[in-house]
Amino acid sequence: MPDLTHGDDAAAVNALRSAVMRLSRRLKHQRVDESLSPTEMSVLGTLARCGSATPGELARKEHVQPPSMTRIVALLEAKGLVRLEPHPEDRRQKVVTQTDKAETMLEESRRRRNAWLAGLVEALDEDEWAKLREAAPVLEKLAQI
Repeated sequence: MPDLTHGDDAAAVNALRSAVMRLSRRLKHQRVDESLSPTEMSVLGTLARCGSATPGELARKEHVQPPSMTRIVALLEAKGLVRLEPHPEDRRQKVVTQTDKAETMLEESRRRRNAWLAGLVEALDEDEWAKLREAAPVLEKLAQI
């Protein structure tokens, strides 16, 4: 394993962090619905990727406290983006499911963000684009760890 605290490897980690954060901030500005917070969008994205979940499961996946997730779910429900259903095995709990409205909004958001990112990619040469294509699965793996 490389020494990620010194030298070229440390510089690469620093450059990666900085670039990912700047790109992420710019992507966040490409939202379709400006009334949703980044956290609310993230919860909808988690539901789209992972399927229905309890508020507790969502809190763990989103790294927030359960009371915060309860508030977020209530806001999303009020906007018609999620619905709460009885848990099939535990009547004390609810299951959060995204609505068709949320799915449509997420699809449009992805389309808009992908188009914006594709515009940036056009500025790359073939070698840079090939390297970025190869790096995408590695970046996805980092995001999942």
